[in-house]
Amino acid sequence: MATPMWTRTVRQGCCRLCLLQNVKPRKFSSKGQAPSGFSKVSLSKRLPGLPLPKYATVENQKQVTQVTTLENGLRVASENKFGHFCTVGVLVDSGSRYEVAYPSGISHVLEKLAFNSTTQYSREQIFEILEKHGGITDCMSARDTLIYAMSAESTALPLLSNILAEVTLRPQFTEQEIEDTRNIVEYELESVETNPQPEPILIELSHAAAYQNNTLGLPKLCPKETIPIIDRSTLLSYMYHHHTPDRMVVAGVGVDHQQFVEAVKESFLNKQPVWQDDPKLIHPSAACDKSVAQYTGGDVRVNKDLSDVSLGPNPMPDLAHLVIGLESCSHKEEDFVAFCVLNILLGGGSSFSSGGPGKGMYTRLYTNVLNRYHWINSASAVNNAYEDTGFFCIHCSSHPDRVSKIICKLILFVIIVYTMYLQDELERAKTQLQSMLLMNLEMRPVMFEDVGRQVLANGYRRPVEYYFEAIGKITAADVQRVGSRMLKTKLSVAAYGNLKKLPSYEDMQSLLSGKTSFYKQYNPFRMMR
Repeated sequence: MATPMWTRTVRQGCCRLCLLQNVKPRKFSSKGQAPSGFSKVSLSKRLPGLPLPKYATVENQKQVTQVTTLENGLRVASENKFGHFCTVGVLVDSGSRYEVAYPSGISHVLEKLAFNSTTQYSREQIFEILEKHGGITDCMSARDTLIYAMSAESTALPLLSNILAEVTLRPQFTEQEIEDTRNIVEYELESVETNPQPEPILIELSHAAAYQNNTLGLPKLCPKETIPIIDRSTLLSYMYHHHTPDRMVVAGVGVDHQQFVEAVKESFLNKQPVWQDDPKLIHPSAACDKSVAQYTGGDVRVNKDLSDVSLGPNPMPDLAHLVIGLESCSHKEEDFVAFCVLNILLGGGSSFSSGGPGKGMYTRLYTNVLNRYHWINSASAVNNAYEDTGFFCIHCSSHPDRVSKIICKLILFVIIVYTMYLQDELERAKTQLQSMLLMNLEMRPVMFEDVGRQVLANGYRRPVEYYFEAIGKITAADVQRVGSRMLKTKLSVAAYGNLKKLPSYEDMQSLLSGKTSFYKQYNPFRMMR
């Protein structure tokens, strides 16, 4: 069998460059010097016979969110993004804050019922389609929004749009599906109660204290007593009043806008919702609640000995968990950005930084609280912003014997943090917030939610450059102004665990106002030394 030319050439000590330049193959000398033919090869000219290279070009174009309103009031928003995959979904102006006329927990049940059988698809067919196109699904209920979302290949856009329409407007809600969902909700509630990090419970309690018996104070997690009474008729009645075109936005990232609009028209406009097939199931009296959130402040306590709760062979940490909060502002107000900067300025976390030594140690709650008092297990700031109000709070935990001290120190910390800080702290917080903003929006699901939420609330989406510049313009006076604004509102306190040594709400409110002897006992300015 003849030896191939390429093999012969390699054996003779030549390379492919010689073949392309028609240089006669030669052997290398024993001293390792290259033959004289190599010196004639030009390194500044392209090799003959090869196609011209195509270089990537950078287009200086800003991404713009396009919004189209269909004839029935449904809004379609999209933003194109490079890649073969897209994220699409439906955002509904729904959630637990609208459940005042319904059994609490409907949004929680709807979240678990999502992507089950519809009038056109079975659950197995939905996931078979998604599997063919590398797709995944998700549904998330919040206090003010219900989100159905899918991520898959962009070529499957018409199918994705049709599935979204079926899931949000034409679900079956069979008896078996509802019964299975009840079991799932019960299991989730049990899991929350045995979780060593009871953050969902604290969020529920803190909102119940801040907005007592109205809107955002209504429970997001379905209470155990209402699980059996939520049936198909109740669910469809709720969807009839809230899943209307004027309260919905179909959003997409990584899609062509015109193709997306055509797909939405085909799937959302040509079929009627399932609740119109049997109007007798609808309760006309339970209309959509349009109440404005009323911040009340207050105190909610759940006294529970966590040392008696065990996770298999290991007991739960014997801690008292607290949340102290004040009213901030909605995400539509100008002070929203200043509150976000203040949130980053306070920062915080657990006493052990999981990212390694030094992570987050420059934020206020680390430098002035966690690093100074070893008995404080965790302390972190959280800013919750809604359409008509906001709730700024600090989550903290310590041993039950120290619960009175942690309350005093955190309340006094809140009082002085707006008047005493260094300029470099503010600049660091602004830079960190800008970095977080840009990094998070690089992820397609995060961008999808941002597009949908802004269009749902405002009818348009402000570009990322707007918030980047707004963060950079925040001054010390802005932080002091929003801090003073918060201190004028009533205190909200939520507590969970062994609370025998927790002071009364009246004492805590007086401490915040500086009208108690505790203020002299715990001099706030000592904390800054």
